[in-house]
Amino acid sequence: MSEDMLTLPRFEEASEIVKKVTRETKLFYSEYFSNHTGNKVYFKPENMQLTGAYKLRGAYYKISTLSDEDRAKGLITASAGNHAQGVAYAAKAYGAKATIVMPTSTPFIKVNRTKGYGAEVVLHGDVYDEACAKAFELADQYGYTFIHPFDDLTVATGQGTIAMEIIKELPLVDYILVPIGGGGLATGVSTLAKLLNPKIKVIGVEPEGAACMKVSLENKKVTTLPSVNTIADGTAVKTPGAKLFPYLQTNLDGIITVKDEDLVVCFLDMVENHKMVVENSGLLTVAALKQIPAEGKKVVSILSGGNMDIITMSSVVQHGLIARDRIFTVSILLPDKPGELSRVSGLIAKESGNVIKLEHNQFVSINRNAAVELKITLEAFGTEHKKRIIDMLEKEGYRPKVVNAII
Repeated sequence: MSEDMLTLPRFEEASEIVKKVTRETKLFYSEYFSNHTGNKVYFKPENMQLTGAYKLRGAYYKISTLSDEDRAKGLITASAGNHAQGVAYAAKAYGAKATIVMPTSTPFIKVNRTKGYGAEVVLHGDVYDEACAKAFELADQYGYTFIHPFDDLTVATGQGTIAMEIIKELPLVDYILVPIGGGGLATGVSTLAKLLNPKIKVIGVEPEGAACMKVSLENKKVTTLPSVNTIADGTAVKTPGAKLFPYLQTNLDGIITVKDEDLVVCFLDMVENHKMVVENSGLLTVAALKQIPAEGKKVVSILSGGNMDIITMSSVVQHGLIARDRIFTVSILLPDKPGELSRVSGLIAKESGNVIKLEHNQFVSINRNAAVELKITLEAFGTEHKKRIIDMLEKEGYRPKVVNAII
C-alpha cells in the first residue's frame, strides 16, 4: 500500500484520521526569537501532543491502514522513545499488543511512559540502529507486524499532516525548519509543502554528531555513519531511510547542522521566554534559526517533542547557565588571616554578584600566610556582569582565574 502514499489525497486522508488522537498544536509567534534573528519566527509546538511528540501522527495513521489480521499478530517497533510512545498509544487504541525495542540509553521518562500505554519494552543496544536490528529479529521470531519509525511511506504521510496544519494557519510561510533523525518527518513535511506551495523552503536540521542525511545527500546515496555522538537522542541515527531518500533529494532545500552546545542554550531560551520544555532533538530547529538569513521572512520551527527526563533537564540547565556566563567559578589567592573572606564577600556583594558556593583550600601553598586558595562559584546576570566582577577582583589585587564551574 505504501507505493501510493505521499500523494495529496493520502495526506488529506491522514489529516482527518490523525485528528482522532492528536491535540491541536496551533502556531505561536515568538517575539524573542524574531527580535534575535531578524525574521518572523513561529513555533509549531508538537511537544504538546498527548504523547509529548509528533510521532503519534505517523504511528496512528500507519496502524489505521493495517488489516485486522496484521494488527492481531502484534506490533513491534524500535525507537529512542517518541515513536515508541506513538505506537504504544495507537496500538492500545486498536486493542493490539505492542512490543517496543529501545536503546539502553533511552531516558527513563520515555521508557516508563511507553510502558504506561501498555506496551512491552525491551532494552537493547547503545543506539537506535542496534535496537532496530533486534526488533527485526523479534519480528521474524514471533511473526509480529513491524512498524518502522521513519523508513515507511505510510508513516511519513502521517507525519506530513503537520505541514497541512502549518500552511492552513500561515499560508505565506517562507521557511519550514524540520528536525531530521531518519527522515520520516522531513519527508512528509517537505513533500506535502512542495505539493501545496513549491515556493516554501523546507530546511532539514541535524545534530553535528549525527548528520547522516547531510552526508547521504552530499554522497548522493544513503550513507551509514560509523558512529553517532549527540545529546539529541531522538535524532541519533546512523543510517537515514532508504525509501525516503529520493523524496528528500527532491524536496529538501538544504540541511543545517547544529552543535550540542547550541541546544543547551536554546533549552534555557525556551524555558525562560516561552515557559516550555522542549527536548534536545526538538530544539534543533530553534538552534538553526540563527543560520537563516535575516530578511524578515516568515519562519516556522517544528518543536518535534518535549520528552526529557528530569536528570537530563537539570544537567542541560546547569550547562546552559554556564554557557551564558550566568554561573561561573573563579579561583583567587588571599592571605590566611581573619577578615579576608569577609572582605572578598563584601566586594562581590557591591557588584551584585550572588555567591552560590565557596571552597577554601589552605594547603595550596606551603606558606599558608602567603596564600590560601578560595574558589567562588557565582551567579551573574550575563557576560558583562561576569566581566565586571572579575575586573573588580583584579583591581583589588586578587588575580582571579576562571575555572570550570561546578554547581
